[in-house]
Amino acid sequence: MSRIKVLYVEDEIFLGKIVKETLESRGFEVLMETHGGRVLTAFDNGNPDICVLDIMLPDVNGFELAEAIRARNDDIPIIFLTAKTQTEDLVRGFRTGANDYIRKPFSMEELIVRIENCLRVRREPLPVAVPEALTMGGFTFHQHRQVLIHNSAERRLSYRESELLRQLWLHRDRVVAREEILQAIWGNDSFLNSRNLDVYITKLRSYLKADERVEILTIKGIGYRFVLP
Repeated sequence: MSRIKVLYVEDEIFLGKIVKETLESRGFEVLMETHGGRVLTAFDNGNPDICVLDIMLPDVNGFELAEAIRARNDDIPIIFLTAKTQTEDLVRGFRTGANDYIRKPFSMEELIVRIENCLRVRREPLPVAVPEALTMGGFTFHQHRQVLIHNSAERRLSYRESELLRQLWLHRDRVVAREEILQAIWGNDSFLNSRNLDVYITKLRSYLKADERVEILTIKGIGYRFVLP
């Protein structure tokens, strides 16, 4: 089986060396570039499976590189590495073609999980349709009616609760990033919305505790994993 090939763009040499060597130790093949002007040549010649781009580069920014890469390949996953925290910067990143982003400083485990998630989503076929009634262990969730049923007892959910439960089900049994959920439900990942997400996660856990096989696991620093039997 061929190794996953990562095009990694980072102008901080010391950080780049650590990330490159760690990824290679975990079985990835890494094409590292420190100069933005050489990235497109490396992309064309290297045929990577995924791109990990730093936004702040001295000669060209990651947004411009992402747009150029998207012009060549509309399907390849792109992850931004950024020290930027302003919402408008993150929105610009997604609009230029990013699939995900990671704030600096980051852990290698977080980077690897996000790479694997992006590649998994790319390879999974899109569902033809999501059924109206979703089975979650001993629960049945009627998403359009916004009703959760367990042992014939019905609990009516709010719109946000229903959307969150739906997002967790769509990403069931794999890690989904907090930012992805926030963007899908609230449209941004502001501090206030992030705290709201914590509240709704707590509510859903209390609703689902009747079936101990159904769990919403917190993956620290990354997001959640919805475990179903």
